[in-house]
Amino acid sequence: MAAGRPTWQGHLRLSLVTCPVALFTATDSQGDVRFNMLHKTTHNRIRMVPTDPDLGPIERADIVKGYAYERDQYVVITQDEIDSVRLESTRTIDIERFVSAAEIDRLYWDNPYFLVPDGKLAAEAYAVIREAMRKEGQVALGRVVMHQRERLLAIEPRDNGMVAWSLRTHREVRDAADYFDDIPDLKADPAMIQIAQKIIEQKEGPFDPEQFNDRYEDALRDLIAEKRKGKGRQVTVEAPEETNVVDLMEALRRSLGDAPKPRKTARSKASKPARKKAS
Repeated sequence: MAAGRPTWQGHLRLSLVTCPVALFTATDSQGDVRFNMLHKTTHNRIRMVPTDPDLGPIERADIVKGYAYERDQYVVITQDEIDSVRLESTRTIDIERFVSAAEIDRLYWDNPYFLVPDGKLAAEAYAVIREAMRKEGQVALGRVVMHQRERLLAIEPRDNGMVAWSLRTHREVRDAADYFDDIPDLKADPAMIQIAQKIIEQKEGPFDPEQFNDRYEDALRDLIAEKRKGKGRQVTVEAPEETNVVDLMEALRRSLGDAPKPRKTARSKASKPARKKAS
């Protein structure tokens, strides 16, 4: 397997069934365009020197960690104190519960990992757990300690393997009511809704991730390529025209007339609905 180093290695346990597993990050950010800070004349890379506003430059050994409980008020925490409350990793993902994926609010889904058997001897137990979950149409919930933090995982079968999603905690997810409660509760015109539905139908099609590139990243890469060739080039992106919609019904009708015809293509595997437990 040419998949690089795993993020985590340990065991997956379902009651008395246990198998060695490894977690690999399912996404790759190495392709993102990143810039370093250079001096404008020498082009030397800039070094960040820790500085105290009163003492000037200081040694990193003199830096401690502090938690701001009020503005400019800190509780100082030493590294030994932090180490004393770290969770000891048991190196085991204990499956605690099974739920329907639909029960997990999408706001809680965070980062995906490929969960794979670690070694040939693990394949059989791994397959048993995977296929039992697939037949029941359930997602497994378990805990794991990664990077000195305990995280909740949602594990689901995918193709010949399983994907483990780290889930955000309740504290990390903001209450939607704080943002939506002030939206006026307007009763939309049924005729306008019907036209909008037809526009949606005309634009319906399968999800193809290859069609959705980061156009800003693409423009940056083109700019970098031109600069490497010694050519100067100005990259500009036109902003959409501002429109002042006075007659919403007329705008909807015009949109319906301008919309492309729907494509009748087979749905991709990625867009298939999740399996549901047979009743």
